Amino acid sequence: MERNLQIPWQEDCYMDLKSTSPKSETRKKMEDAGWLLRHQKSLQRFVSVSLLMDMVNHMRKSEQLTAEDASMIQGRGSLEDKVHTLVELLRISDPQGSTLQAYLQNSHPDEYNLVTLHDSVVQQHKAVLRKRVDTESLTHQVTNHSHGPALLLVEGVSDLQQREHDLIQVSVNRGTAPLHGRPLGLDRLLAPLTRVSTAPRVTLTVGVAGSGKTRLVHQFVRLWISGKIFPDLSLVIPVACWELSSFDRLSVERMLRSIVPYENVDVILNGGICKVLLIFDGLEEFRTPLDFSEAPATPDPRRELLVSDLITNIVRGNLLPGVTLWLLSRPGVGSKVPAGLVDRVTEENSCMPSRPSTPSAPRSHASEDTPHQVWDHLSCQKPVLILCSVPGICRIVTTTLSHLVRAELEDIPLPRTLTEIYAHYCWPHLTSADPSSGSIRKPLATLGRMAFYSLLRRRHTFSEAELRTYGVDVPPPLGTLGHRVLQREQSWSSECVSWRFVHTSVQEFLGALFYYTSSRRGMFDLFSESSVSWPRIGFPSHYRAALQKSNSAANGNLDFFMRFLSGLLSSAVGGLLGGALGVGREEQVTQRTMGTTLLQNTVVGSGGEAVSMRSIATVACLAELQQGEWIRSVEEDLIGCRLRGKLKGGVCAVLAYLLQVSDACVDETHLSNCLDSASLKRLLPQLLYCSKLRMENNEFKDDAMELLGSLLSAKDCRIQSLSLAENSISSKGIKPLSRALLVNRTLTVLDLHGNNIGTKGAKVLAEALKLNQVIVSVNLQSNSIEDEGARALADVLQSNRKLTSLNVQKNSIGPDGVKRIADSLKKNQILQDLNVSSNHLGDLGTVALAQALMVNHTLCTLRLQSNSVSDKGMKALTQALLCVPSSLFSGLRENSIGVEGAKAIARALQENNTLAELDLTANLLHDEGVTAIAGAVKANRALRSLHLQENALGDDGVVSLAAALRENSSLAVLYLQGVSAGKAGAVALAEALMVNQTLHTLDLRGNSIGMAGAKALSSALKTNRSLRSLNLQENSLGMDGAIFIATALRGNHQLTYINLQGNGIGESGAKVVSDAIRADASECVVDI
Repeated sequence: MERNLQIPWQEDCYMDLKSTSPKSETRKKMEDAGWLLRHQKSLQRFVSVSLLMDMVNHMRKSEQLTAEDASMIQGRGSLEDKVHTLVELLRISDPQGSTLQAYLQNSHPDEYNLVTLHDSVVQQHKAVLRKRVDTESLTHQVTNHSHGPALLLVEGVSDLQQREHDLIQVSVNRGTAPLHGRPLGLDRLLAPLTRVSTAPRVTLTVGVAGSGKTRLVHQFVRLWISGKIFPDLSLVIPVACWELSSFDRLSVERMLRSIVPYENVDVILNGGICKVLLIFDGLEEFRTPLDFSEAPATPDPRRELLVSDLITNIVRGNLLPGVTLWLLSRPGVGSKVPAGLVDRVTEENSCMPSRPSTPSAPRSHASEDTPHQVWDHLSCQKPVLILCSVPGICRIVTTTLSHLVRAELEDIPLPRTLTEIYAHYCWPHLTSADPSSGSIRKPLATLGRMAFYSLLRRRHTFSEAELRTYGVDVPPPLGTLGHRVLQREQSWSSECVSWRFVHTSVQEFLGALFYYTSSRRGMFDLFSESSVSWPRIGFPSHYRAALQKSNSAANGNLDFFMRFLSGLLSSAVGGLLGGALGVGREEQVTQRTMGTTLLQNTVVGSGGEAVSMRSIATVACLAELQQGEWIRSVEEDLIGCRLRGKLKGGVCAVLAYLLQVSDACVDETHLSNCLDSASLKRLLPQLLYCSKLRMENNEFKDDAMELLGSLLSAKDCRIQSLSLAENSISSKGIKPLSRALLVNRTLTVLDLHGNNIGTKGAKVLAEALKLNQVIVSVNLQSNSIEDEGARALADVLQSNRKLTSLNVQKNSIGPDGVKRIADSLKKNQILQDLNVSSNHLGDLGTVALAQALMVNHTLCTLRLQSNSVSDKGMKALTQALLCVPSSLFSGLRENSIGVEGAKAIARALQENNTLAELDLTANLLHDEGVTAIAGAVKANRALRSLHLQENALGDDGVVSLAAALRENSSLAVLYLQGVSAGKAGAVALAEALMVNQTLHTLDLRGNSIGMAGAKALSSALKTNRSLRSLNLQENSLGMDGAIFIATALRGNHQLTYINLQGNGIGESGAKVVSDAIRADASECVVDI
């Protein structure tokens, strides 16, 4: 309560304690004293406009207010301010508020009860919730890897989430969050997200088992109780769905009585004024599934329904229409709530665990290094590491590995598979040399049986009566398996409790272990609990039945059960559990051989079909069984790009598994030169989940492009970068790709270089790019789009608001096409990188671009290599360079820029302070042009890289550059390959290097500096401390010149690379020089 509401209550208590036997009238006055003040906030909160008018009118008739008072109230701004003014005025004329109290009590009893009773009911409810969250079980406080918002706002439940097992979803997505999920804090969960939107009535939060949904509810409730979020909510009513599943049939009225059993709570629930949040946590816990199509509709709060039907009516708004709902569920069940009924969908913000931070102080104990050892081990077990993005699994894995690391058992290696880890987790004592078999077999007959048959019925929460039915002790005694793997769940509103496994994967592991032990001697199908079935004799028959059952199970709910069952056949787990289970080594080998053969045959048998998640799950069983030779072979071929002609049989399924877990596919999936239409079709369902996909040089025909179009159009597509270079894609093949771009919302980088889409294809693609607002980079190099295609792309630049990089190099674009692009650049304020190299721009096109650059201030890089740009075009570009405060044309090589153009560049460099790289390779600069540029370089402090190779500079030009280096303090890279430099130029450069402290790369390949030049440079190297790379290849140094350089390195320890190839040294001389350099400068790489 706030202070002004506490004080009157304290005064009343004080008076009551000090007085002696007050009369009833006096006691009533004391109880009513301060009614107005005590309920001022409630009045401001719940009085409506019409009620306020009635109150003011009545107070005027009762002469409690004057006309001036009424006008003052009316003149206030908000309704809350008007009520506040009314209360303040009445406190003067009627301090106790008895007149208003009597009026509301007689004329508006519902509003009176709400104002009077609201706070007491809310405080009672908060006290109950506070007690519950304060005694919350530590098992709910799982590790949360994310330090950001706990939720992500998503568009809906994906197809993958609807179809697949929780942990399959995690594996496919590599533990990463949804691409387009927006962070959403709990304080914004129920709030409007824009000024024009409304608050959601139904919010759905999905998350895999163990992701922390229940913890999230506890956190929300704790924040609401403390008043930190949504203070306008009168009641927050959390309901664990397992509580309701204990009822066969239930009405809304009876449900509310059971979860909020407070007197007068109906005043809040039925008033229609108060905001109430009803939280249903764990929709998957209902005994009967939610069915929104068949559930009978009813608005009757007293009608008894199946619990699942009751929930569907509440969600539809037939019951409790004014209540806000927050539904939490695993994705598969959450997807059954129709999208039209859900106003907001959020998802748990999953995150891969990260390497533990290294403490700054030295470690004093070996135990402090345990997290790092655990991380190093997990980094090598990628399938397990990915699953550790689920906090519930992460806790099991890290707890187990930490225990084993601290135990320092040399004879027991750290477990590499999930099955091994779970075996150690359930029975830590198995790390000893002689485990007791009874400690394993007995709990398997109880807990294992319950785990297996409950898994088949998709039950994950158990009452104490159900535990006793299976022979499980309640509560589980300390030190037993039950105590380790079961956790207690407390009801929010009563003393009712339930039990569940610490994670559903533990239930699956124990179920698989029970099935394994029972099937060795079982004679009937174990999937029938009644034991009435066809006979099944021998473990191979039971294992085959389990594999068939798993592959046919809906939503893959037995995938991890089958993975654990296969893992139990591995040699590592056999060595750990075999003795305790009474399974001899010979029997283990027989089982392992049988399992491996059956799994491999199953994978190969599905080779002609599209690779399904069931096929990948079967490959995962092979990996869990630690029979990975086949998998390793395919991975080696993937890394070495040797898959061409091998994607047959079950190889596609193995490759699809590697797409999820291999380090080779973490940053980029490289499927170049190996795919045809048939293999593409088989892999298509799994390529959806690759982030960066390279499928170059595959010679895709039109049918393959149709498949790729369907891939990019899929709802679950996660591809962000796609390279289809060198695939001979035609104008017809580009059509399905363009159609896909109209709906795709993930692809940001598209590389089509080296195809043949032509003018028609460019037009089709341009129409799609006009509407696409996701792609930021398009590469159309070498596609023969010509001027007409360039004009179509120019139209794109006028409407697209996302494209930042466009490459149209080598497309036969002439001045007309580039003029249209230039016109669009005058309007476009998005494009940052434009490559029009190797076209036919000439000076006309270059001038048009220069004029556009005078207006456009966003383009950062313009590449104009090999475009026949002469002095005229260069002069226009330098004018733009003077006007635009950014780095622009770095690529001007292989043009026809002469002396006048060079002088124009020099003038620009004297004023421009942003251009960092200038490439003028293979132009017509000559020594006069370079001398002008060198004069500008003296004063320029921005240029860091200058390429002047293949220009006839001569010694005069090089001497000018050397003079510039004496004064320049920014240039770091200088390329002077093949510029006809001789002794004089080399001597000048050497003298400059004795002064210059910034140049770290000098390339003098293909000149004629000779022995004298080498001698001069060797003297410079003895004092220079900045040069890191020196290329003197093919400079006629001879043996003596090379020895001069080698001798100089005795006093220079900064040089890391030197090239002395092609200098007539000979093999024996090369060895002498090389050995001398390595002896004096061991860290220097020598090419000789």
